[in-house]
Amino acid sequence: MSLLERETNRTKAIPVHIQLLSTLGFLATGTFQREVGDMCGISQPSVSRIMPVVTAIWDCLVEDYMAVPTTDDWRSIAEGFEEQWNFPLCCGAVDGKHVVMKAPPNPGSQFHNYKGTFSIVLLAVVDAKYRFRVIDVGGYGRTSDGGILANSAFGQALWAGTLHLAPDQPLPGAEERGPQPHVFMADEAFLLRTNLMRPFPGRTLPPERRVFNYRLSRARLVVENAFGILSSQWRMYRRLIEVHPEVAEKCVNATCVLHNFMRCSEGREAPTVRGSSPAGHAGEEQLPGLGRIAANNSSREAVRVRDVFRAHFSAEGAVAWQPTE
Repeated sequence: MSLLERETNRTKAIPVHIQLLSTLGFLATGTFQREVGDMCGISQPSVSRIMPVVTAIWDCLVEDYMAVPTTDDWRSIAEGFEEQWNFPLCCGAVDGKHVVMKAPPNPGSQFHNYKGTFSIVLLAVVDAKYRFRVIDVGGYGRTSDGGILANSAFGQALWAGTLHLAPDQPLPGAEERGPQPHVFMADEAFLLRTNLMRPFPGRTLPPERRVFNYRLSRARLVVENAFGILSSQWRMYRRLIEVHPEVAEKCVNATCVLHNFMRCSEGREAPTVRGSSPAGHAGEEQLPGLGRIAANNSSREAVRVRDVFRAHFSAEGAVAWQPTE
C-alpha cells in the first residue's frame, strides 16, 4: 500500500482501503459518485477527490501485468496465436473503441465522435489469451480511424520499425515462400500495412480470399472478446462516464491493467475453439467501434505479405474445419 499512500496523500484523512474500495466500486458498478459514497460511508465530494487513486492502481500493477513487450514477448505471443488460433507470425489483434463520457466543459469538437456523442478512444493490442499487451488511451473521439493508430505511440513505433518484433521467418511448412514479417491483425477500420493485416474487401470473393478473411476474423475475435470481458467486469463502460477526460483516461488505464491482473491471478486461459466465435463472451462487447475506411493506399509490400498468408491458408497451412468453397 506504500505507493497508494503516497499517491493519495491529499486525501489521507480517508483510510487508504476506503479510498481503494470507493474507486474500485466506481469502476466496477458504473454507479454515480454519490451512490459509491453511500456504499463506502463517505461523501460524494470525497469520492470525487479520491478518483485519482486510479493512477496508483496503474503504477502498482503496470510493470508486472502490462510491461512494454520485448522481442521474446512478441515471439511468445506469436506462438500463442499459432497454437490456439492457427494464425502464425501474429503478434496481436488490434482494435479501438470509443469510451463515451459526459460532455466536458468547453469541449469544442475534439471529443465529439461520428455517433454524435463525446468520447475518448481506447486503442489496444490483445494477445491470444485475451490480455491487453499494449494500450493507448485518450485519442479524441473526432479523430479519423486511421489517425487514431497513426497518432498513437504504438502506431508510430510500428511504422518506424522500433517495436523490436522477432526477425522475419517462413510460415510453418512454407520455407519456399521465404521469410515473412510478424504481423498484427485488424479489421476494416485500419489500413493494410506490411505489419498490419486487414480483411480483403468485398462480399463476392474468390475462395482463397474468403478463407483468409475467415482465418483472420476468427483469430482477431480475441480483441473483440477482450473488450466484452472488460465492459462486463467494469460496468463504468456501460454508462455515461461523468468525470473529467483526464480522470476518464486514468480510469480506462486502471481497468485494463486490472483486467490483466485478474486473468493472470485466476489462471484463465483462452479456450480452444474451432468455430468462428470463442466461447464465453461473444456478443458482450458494449463499446462503440471505430467504423470502417476504404481499402486503398496500401503499399505493394503490404499487399504481397497478405497474399502470402492468403496462399498459405489454402495450401500447406489449411485446416480441416475452414471453409472450402
